[in-house]
Parts: sequence; structure tokens; C-alpha cells
Amino acid sequence: MTRAPRPAMGIATATTTDNKIRYLQYLQQYDAGVAAVKPAIDSYFATDANLKLGHPINESRGAEGYLNQLIMPLAQAFDGLCRKNPVVIGGAYLDGEWVTSTGYFYGHFKAPLFGIPPSGKMAFLRYGEFLRIEGGQVVEAECFIGLAELIIALGLWPLSVSQGYEGVVPGPATHDGVRSHRADPATSRITGNLVEDMLLELASEDRAWRPYWDERMVWYGPGGFGSYATRDAFEAFQVPFEKSFEGWGDGQNEGLSGIGSSCKSADGDYAFLSGWPQITGLHVAPFLGIAPTGKRVYMRDCDWWRCADGKIIENWCMVDTLHLALQLGRDVLAEVSA
Repeated sequence: MTRAPRPAMGIATATTTDNKIRYLQYLQQYDAGVAAVKPAIDSYFATDANLKLGHPINESRGAEGYLNQLIMPLAQAFDGLCRKNPVVIGGAYLDGEWVTSTGYFYGHFKAPLFGIPPSGKMAFLRYGEFLRIEGGQVVEAECFIGLAELIIALGLWPLSVSQGYEGVVPGPATHDGVRSHRADPATSRITGNLVEDMLLELASEDRAWRPYWDERMVWYGPGGFGSYATRDAFEAFQVPFEKSFEGWGDGQNEGLSGIGSSCKSADGDYAFLSGWPQITGLHVAPFLGIAPTGKRVYMRDCDWWRCADGKIIENWCMVDTLHLALQLGRDVLAEVSA
């Protein structure tokens, strides 16, 4: 069964271009160190901005919350904190304008981070960020933090290990993921339609999603899920994963609401999506080594795609894996806490 119709993806606009330029100016402040980042955050984030941050932060408000609950803990844990973002894109969705980036925070892991013990070595923390912009300021944010990947890299993961690659993932093979210019609207629309049409077929029994993907596709998955190259390898992961959750989707058939995309748009050959939560389902088969619980889960999920020659060829996906595991009765941070 294909997924129910839903609003189409938006595309990048002239306003998006202005917002991306401002976002890139903000991101450049990380190159100068935390001292430069503090005033940049204060001027970029509205004082009452609604922040949805990855577990264990979950919810916060404004510039102060973003700085003190996310950036400062990272700076205290990672000596010489750096931020690199090989994908920076944006676009409109419904009545909102969004910018997004994904990449890594990294540095010398010298002090505990949210209870995760330090390695005393260089460490990488994957992130994904989606910001809704009004009047040049951030008024809403959804930020994903790859703590599961960090824990796996440290050899402390207490759940089952995925069958895929677990480790630092690269940016786009074409090295063109930072899109400061105005994308051609027609190209953006083609990209958005391609990705949206694929998503509508992703849960189909007849594998109708496969023609949308290049055979050489790479899915850079979240910690605990793993990454996979080629359509066959991705299918070997994706089909059993979806069958672990009965009714996997937006919950409309069960009469649920508030589940789905907060933003989704295309910017040239790139597209993005985020939902908080994006998907729901009943846990009916083992997942992460956790026996079926019958519980309904709500998955925070996001994606960035790169398309080429009418196919999707690269997909970066993040999930708040620790929040998902917590819903199934496993508090990973408590289990690995220093």
C-alpha cells in the first residue's frame, strides 16, 4: 500500500537565497571559536524561538537555550570545538522559509557529554539542523544530534549492532552541497517531485520506490541503523526495518494527527525534509535487539537528498535514535553514563 497524498514539497525562493547567505555568515563564526559564536547566536536566534533539540535536551527556547543547552556542552566536552557543514541548503514549505545544514562538530573529546564518557581522543559528532526564518532571525528549530553514532564509535553501544557501516560519513561526492546561490526554480521543482514521488512509494509491497534511485545510491543512515551502498543493500535493510513497526507511516489511518513533515523543500539538485515526529508505528518485531513491545513509537526523522540525471544518488538520514530506544524501554545514556 502506498502512502496517502500529502502537501507537495516546496522549492527555494529569492527569500531563501537571502536567508542562506545570512545563515552562512552565522556558520562562519564557528571558525573563529566559541567566543565569536556566542554573540552570533544571540543576534541570529530570536529570544523566544521554539527549539526542538535531540534527546536528552528535547525542548528549549531562544538564543539562550540554544547556546547553553547545546553549544556550550559541546564546547566543554570537545576541546577546540569545530563545526563543518558540507550541506547548506534551504527552501519554502507552506507558509514558512527554512534553511538547513548537516555535518559534524568535532574536537578533542576531553570531558563527558550528556553523560557519555570522553575518549581522550579526537571525536566526531554528527548533526542536522533545520531553522525556520522570519525577518532574518530563527524563530523555530529542529536539531538532530548523532549521539548514537558517537557511542558506537567509542565501543560503548549497549544495543545490537547494525548490519551496515557505522562511522563518519562524507558530504556530497560532487562537493557542491553549500548552495549560496539562487537555484533554478524548474530544477528545484523536478527534484522536489522526484523525491516526493519516491517517498509515497517507500512502504509499497511491490518495491515501487526502486526506479527513483540510482543503482549506485548511498544511504548514509543514523547511528544504530547503519549506512548502505546500492539499491539492493539498502532494500535488505529498509524492508525488514519497516516491518518492525506495524502501520509505519503518519498515523492518519489510525486517526492520529500532528505527525509528518515540519518542512520539506528542494533547492536545485538537493532536497530536505524534517519531522518531529515524522513517522509512527507499533513495535511488532525486534529492533536494535529489543524484543517486540507492542508500543507505539514516534520517530523524529530527517533527510537530505542529492539527485543527478533524474535519480536520487545520495541520501543523508538522521533519526533521534536514543529517543526512539527510550520509547522502547532502553535509556542508552543511563546505560553508558560516566
